[in-house]
Amino acid sequence: MYYISKQMEIAGCHQLHLSYQSKCENLHGHNWVVTIHCKAKELNADGMVIDFTKVKEKIHGYLDHGNFNELLPFNPTAENIARWICDQIPQCYRVEVQESVGNTAIYEKD
Repeated sequence: MYYISKQMEIAGCHQLHLSYQSKCENLHGHNWVVTIHCKAKELNADGMVIDFTKVKEKIHGYLDHGNFNELLPFNPTAENIARWICDQIPQCYRVEVQESVGNTAIYEKD
């Protein structure tokens, strides 16, 4: 099995819709640190699991400097964002989304 990971920083804002009062219900931003893990049993014709540039274009290119409430069709919690990122890349099996130091959500496919 071949494994790769791609880490990137994404600037973006969001506003959470919660069942309790929280300052996170106000529009606010983060410099998210996202780590995307991919794997493949065999390498593609170019000798890669997936091109790092394609991963960056797909995720960073779409989300960076955006309002996640407008870009994503769900309540943009770190957990939901991690799952969404994983679903965008077929080779992806795990995503870590750090919205601030000490606060990281992880999604891993079964």
